[in-house]
Amino acid sequence: MFGMIGIAVIFVMVFGGYIAAGGKMGIILKSLPFELAMIGGAAVGAFLLSNDGPSVKRTARDIGKVFKGPHWKPQDYRDLLCLLYELIRLAKQNPVGLEEHIEGPDSSEIFGRYPKIQKDHEAVELICDTLRSASMNYDDPHQVEEVLEKRMEANLHHAMHSSHALQSVADGLPALGIVAAVLGVIKTMGSIDQPPEVLGKMIGGALVGTFLGVFLAYGLVGPFAARVKTVIEEDAHFHQLIREVLVANLHNHSPSICIEVGRQNTPHHMRPGFSELEESLKGAKAA
Repeated sequence: MFGMIGIAVIFVMVFGGYIAAGGKMGIILKSLPFELAMIGGAAVGAFLLSNDGPSVKRTARDIGKVFKGPHWKPQDYRDLLCLLYELIRLAKQNPVGLEEHIEGPDSSEIFGRYPKIQKDHEAVELICDTLRSASMNYDDPHQVEEVLEKRMEANLHHAMHSSHALQSVADGLPALGIVAAVLGVIKTMGSIDQPPEVLGKMIGGALVGTFLGVFLAYGLVGPFAARVKTVIEEDAHFHQLIREVLVANLHNHSPSICIEVGRQNTPHHMRPGFSELEESLKGAKAA
């Protein structure tokens, strides 16, 4: 929603201000298809040249995050705390019974009550691997915590590739705009014998290239890269919450304390209230 509003505001204020100042859209509209083909085509080509197939697909998919926002909502954080509570409680009461859930999460009754989390392979693997580590009786819980930290750093670095790729395109667009403008000037020099009114339009058309490169870089592609980065960082809190709760469990805290540690480490705008979470945990106990 805000993404579409932002794009609308950019176009209305830039071109509306230009028209209000007495500018004519004729020259821009006449040159736009050719300049856009040169600048946009070169940017896309450079993007394909510097990325492999999976990275291109991931970046195209991640652009949707600009409009959709974070994948994980407040309800998902509450569900995650309930899921972890059920698993930790079972691990303390019946360690043997826990094995069927962490070895087969796709068919697990507990995981099945939270289908959105069950579909996230990284979250499920993080939970199952850590609970499996807990069953190995690690002497030092900090060993597991360090492994989890490195794993999440690697995942975040990989997820950030889309943002970095978009930012690289944004950084190159002004230079590509200058390339298009220089080609326009070269074309103009070839018609130097034309009257001033013709040369003026040709020079104006060449300058559209510079305008378009800067406009796309700082008005669209750059903000897209920043928004993708923000959404990825916010979604990363979901996996960090798993680490906080399960590390607390490794320190042999009670299930309620582990979940409260997780609740306190949930981002404020996603954090469930104490009584709200208490009601959800009562439902989990009943189930």
